[in-house]
Amino acid sequence: MKKKIKVLRIINRFNLGGPTYNAAYLTKYLSDDFETLLVGGEKYEEEESSAFILDKLGLKPIVIPEMQRSINRKNDRIAYKKIKDIIKEFQPDVVHTHASKAGTLGRLAANKMKVPVVVHTFHGHVFHSYFGKAKTTFYKNIERYLAKKSTKIIAISEIQKNELSLEHKICKPEKIEIVPLGFDLSRFQENIEEKRKSFREEYKIDEDEIAIGIIGRLVAIKNHKMFLDVVANIMAKTTKKARFFIIGDGEEKESLKDYCTQLNIAFTEWNDENKVATITFTSWLKNIDWVNAGLDIITLTSLNEGTPVSLIEAQASNKPIVTTNVGGVKNVTLENKTAFISEVDDVEDFSHKLLQLIENDKIRTDMGEKGWDFVKEKFSYQRLTNDVEKLYMDLLQLPKK
Repeated sequence: MKKKIKVLRIINRFNLGGPTYNAAYLTKYLSDDFETLLVGGEKYEEEESSAFILDKLGLKPIVIPEMQRSINRKNDRIAYKKIKDIIKEFQPDVVHTHASKAGTLGRLAANKMKVPVVVHTFHGHVFHSYFGKAKTTFYKNIERYLAKKSTKIIAISEIQKNELSLEHKICKPEKIEIVPLGFDLSRFQENIEEKRKSFREEYKIDEDEIAIGIIGRLVAIKNHKMFLDVVANIMAKTTKKARFFIIGDGEEKESLKDYCTQLNIAFTEWNDENKVATITFTSWLKNIDWVNAGLDIITLTSLNEGTPVSLIEAQASNKPIVTTNVGGVKNVTLENKTAFISEVDDVEDFSHKLLQLIENDKIRTDMGEKGWDFVKEKFSYQRLTNDVEKLYMDLLQLPKK
């Protein structure tokens, strides 16, 4: 019987987001030549769990509660030892880590245990807009050291590769392989009209109202205050009926509600007697295919991103986009064809572009229709698993199938 290639996959934590989907699909769908064990930390209290993703795929990961985002010497030592013990028992040929804390502890443990191949995927980075200069330099130095301990670094876009190698000098370009994310996008094309009707009935959206959404954690890096500034601009200018939906939750929610009050924008939380207002805070909604079907336009205002999954999903749902120019945005959209792109914090330009989509039904429809053709193969999980299998085989110096 042919010996399987063993892959230990380690992710920061099992919260709802692109990295979890990526790690889950790679755990589930690599060919029968591979055996994969998935390990990760617990989600934080304010985050939505990704357990439903893992359950749907029939995955039973090992959870290490001590592997947390913040630096904590005691917890980090415990998590590091647990990873070493897992490596000792599982004997992987490849350790593949996803995101920063998993990348730190996993790569150190893999090197200590002399694992043949060590791969790390940057889903995003913290090299700007997160911390001050000193702390940013500290994290860059850690990543430079860890890159030396890695057989290969994976970037999820050409833009991210250039940022890592040329701008932040984490490692040389030749050490970086570009492997775009991959998803099961077919659900975004299923039963669209039924989902649209259901979503709009749930949130009392009239058929002649334009529904605009922003999807993601309510944290500073996502820059929702810019979104609220844009809403204030739009409501002063539009001739159409418009509603805005903030989909997600997090530590910034109360300050965002306060900012709505400052801007004199009416808002509601949907558990607040289901009152209709200009802005609705929905909290987390798991069925994003249902959400996207009901929306007309999807936005992103982030200060920093890796590959924004919400924009891939928007295009899979035939929805036009207005977004800030961050991370891999220009690698995952077609500028002026599926998405209008503005610079960070340029409220006037962002508002102008969003207003075009709100006011002009034809532009909105035309841009939306181009999305599915662009993303359906480029970001499929089948393409993802094929790319990663080929990379593993190359790094292990094994013949390809």
